[in-house]
Amino acid sequence: MVSGDLTEQGNREILNYGHTLAHAIERNERYLWRHGAAVSVGMMFVAELSHLSGKLSEAGVDRHRSILTSLGLPTTYRDRQWPKLEDAMKRDKKTRAGLLRFVVLDRIGTVSRIEGPDPALLLSAYAAITEE
Repeated sequence: MVSGDLTEQGNREILNYGHTLAHAIERNERYLWRHGAAVSVGMMFVAELSHLSGKLSEAGVDRHRSILTSLGLPTTYRDRQWPKLEDAMKRDKKTRAGLLRFVVLDRIGTVSRIEGPDPALLLSAYAAITEE
């Protein structure tokens, strides 16, 4: 998949699932978080984003949480970090023409993309993964 799409313009892009927020978390944590932990939280974020966009069922979001938790991975992140995370995501290589882009799930096993989502939708997805 990687060698067939070196510039991430096609199918390789699906490997970025959860990575847009993950890279922002890593930056925010000064790279002290393990990559897998950041991706786990990023996966929860895009699962929530998928759900709020009417794509992924609530059961699909719960399945993410259950599997990631069973592996000992985090599924939440600190509250009040959104402005810093959003700024970091806007600098990510997956952002094109100023639009944030996310690989999301329509259902388990079926990916799609959301480009330039409503900021309120992003904030709602973030709120769904913040620690209480």
